[in-house]
Amino acid sequence: MSRLMLLWSGCLLVLLACRSYAASPTTVTDLLEAGRLEVASSILPAGDIVPRQKLRLVLEIATDRWFTGGTRIVVPEVPGLVILQTEQFASNASENRQGQSWVVQRWSLDVYPQRDGEFTIPPVRLRLQVNAGEAGNIEGELTSPPVQFRAEVPAGLEDAGHWVAAPAFSVSQRFDRDLADLTVGDAFSREIVFEASEVMAMMLPPFEVAQTAGLAIYPAPPELEDSSNRGETRARRSQRISYVVEAEGRYVLQGGEFAWWDTGANRLRWLSLPDTEIVVGLGGVADTGTELVLPRMTREQRLVLLGELILFALALWLLWWLLPRLPLDRFRRWLLRAWRVLADLRKPALPASLNPGSNAGT
Repeated sequence: MSRLMLLWSGCLLVLLACRSYAASPTTVTDLLEAGRLEVASSILPAGDIVPRQKLRLVLEIATDRWFTGGTRIVVPEVPGLVILQTEQFASNASENRQGQSWVVQRWSLDVYPQRDGEFTIPPVRLRLQVNAGEAGNIEGELTSPPVQFRAEVPAGLEDAGHWVAAPAFSVSQRFDRDLADLTVGDAFSREIVFEASEVMAMMLPPFEVAQTAGLAIYPAPPELEDSSNRGETRARRSQRISYVVEAEGRYVLQGGEFAWWDTGANRLRWLSLPDTEIVVGLGGVADTGTELVLPRMTREQRLVLLGELILFALALWLLWWLLPRLPLDRFRRWLLRAWRVLADLRKPALPASLNPGSNAGT
C-alpha cells in the first residue's frame, strides 16, 4: 500500500510539473495572450492634419516583466507618406496598473503626409527581448495595431503650389559685397537661406533663378541640413548664386513669395523676399530711359559741398547788403584797391634777379 501511494504521489508531482511548465510563457506571443505584454500605437496630433505637416507615430510597448534587450523597428513603406525613425532610443517609464508595476517603452516615428486624403499605416514589426520568469529571456517579433488618419488641404491653400507646414519658417538673403559702384567684369554672390522647424530640409521650397541679359548667372547646388536638439527638428536650405557683370545698366534680382501654413496658429501666412535692384556704371539708365543715375557721394564730399554752398550764399548776401550803401565813386575806388591787392598777390615772392636795378647777371 505504501509503495502504491508513493507511486501515485510521484505521478501527481510529474503531472503538476508538466502543467506548470506548459502554463509558463515561452514566447512573446504567450506573454501577449496572457495579458503580460501589450503593444499600442497612435498618431499625434489627432485632428486638423495638413499635407507636409510633421506627425508622430507613437508605439508603446509595456510588460509586467522587464526588457532585457533593445527593440528593433522595421519602418513600413506607405505611398504618399514619408516615415522616418530619427530617434535611436526609446523613452522609458514605469506605471502602476491595478497595483502591479509595468515597464513601458515609447518609440516615436516621424510621419510626413505628402498629399491630402486617407492614409493607413500598416502594423509595424517590432523585434524585442523580454524576461519571462522561469523561461528566462525570450526574444520574438510582434506587430503594432494599424493606424488611420486623414490629411486635408485648408481653404486658401489650394492655389499656393508649394508650401511649408511648420510652427516656424523664415527666408533671408545676403550678398558677399557692397553692390554699389559695380563695374563691368565685377563678380558677386548671393545666398538665399530657408529655415524651418519640425520639417525636413528636403521639404523646403526651391528658389527659381531667372536668367538676366547682361549678367552671367551661376547657381550652385543647394545645401540641405537637418539637425535635432532636445527632440526639436530644424531644417536649413541654402542656395548660393554667383553673378558676373557683363554690361552696364540697371538690373533687378528677383525675390519671391513663399506660402507658409503656420501649424501653431492654423492659418496661412506669406513670406516675402524683396527684389534687389543694382546699377552698373555711372551711365546706368532705368528701363524707362528717363532717369539718370548720378554717382554716389561720400559723407566727406557732401560736407565739403554743403560748406561751399553756405559760403557762396553768405558772399551773395554781403554783396547785396553793401551795394546800396556805397557811393558809386567810392565803390569804384574800393574795387580798384581790391584789384591791386589781388594783383600784388599774383606777383612772385622773389625778384626775377638777385640784384634788381643792376646790369649784373644780364
